[in-house]
Amino acid sequence: MQKFKGIFTALLTPFHEDYSINWSSLERLIAFNLEQGIHGFYVCGSTGEGLMMSPEERKQIFRFVAKTVGGRATLIGHVGTIHTLDAIDMAKAAEQAGFDAVSAVAPFYYGFPFDAVKGYYNDIANSVDIPTVIYNFPASGGVTFTPERAEEVLQNPKIVAIKHTSPDLFLLERFKHLSRDIVVYNGFDEMLVAGLAMGADGGIGSTYNFMPGKILNIYNRFRAGDLAGAQAAQEEVNEIIATLIRYGVFASEKEILTQMGISMGPVRRPFLPISEDGKAAMSKIVEILK
Repeated sequence: MQKFKGIFTALLTPFHEDYSINWSSLERLIAFNLEQGIHGFYVCGSTGEGLMMSPEERKQIFRFVAKTVGGRATLIGHVGTIHTLDAIDMAKAAEQAGFDAVSAVAPFYYGFPFDAVKGYYNDIANSVDIPTVIYNFPASGGVTFTPERAEEVLQNPKIVAIKHTSPDLFLLERFKHLSRDIVVYNGFDEMLVAGLAMGADGGIGSTYNFMPGKILNIYNRFRAGDLAGAQAAQEEVNEIIATLIRYGVFASEKEILTQMGISMGPVRRPFLPISEDGKAAMSKIVEILK
């Protein structure tokens, strides 16, 4: 389980202007993060615009990322979608590519009863031999994993971790006291130090793409017992995040990386492109990062 702990970049997906995948930039983005010492990648999740892509595109990305990383970091492939058979197909592709685990956001839109949600996770987990990570994202998935619900799903031994993207840190802490020990990831970048203090084993985040060193600084200071230093590092990161929120997080992150020399292209519609004011604001962040 140790390889699933630490700091995982929720990998962005670079596109050309026609929205096709920019493989060259993806390779450079992966290399940049590996050079900074990132522990793993969470691929084709919310940050990666996974739900904006076809299953075939996501499978292509899994194969490319696994080949590019070459075993130098832990890989978790997000296969979540509203159709269980598509999720299973992508999970098998991730396993065949060499991923260490798969993950999935709960099925959304139809207001599925929890028994259906549990069945969805069991179907995915039982389709592959690698572990499965629950993606608890109540604001987007419409499903909240309480400790009681988590216990039900964890009856399947193949489910070993949960990505907790919620401001409810009491709930995060409760996940560390279930009947079976699991890895818990903090999901909101701006709350990493708080999540770690409440028992998280690491974090999965989108801003990690362009400032992995700053994020690792938070994590390493916390683990070294330097809480004041970790808090100060978190405050520094949060000043940047506050600006991203004003202009659209994913578009802003792509603009920052583009200005840093890794061409990321647009976000897929219906996401809005970044404004000219936003581009100017991102230029200031790039200067801070130098």
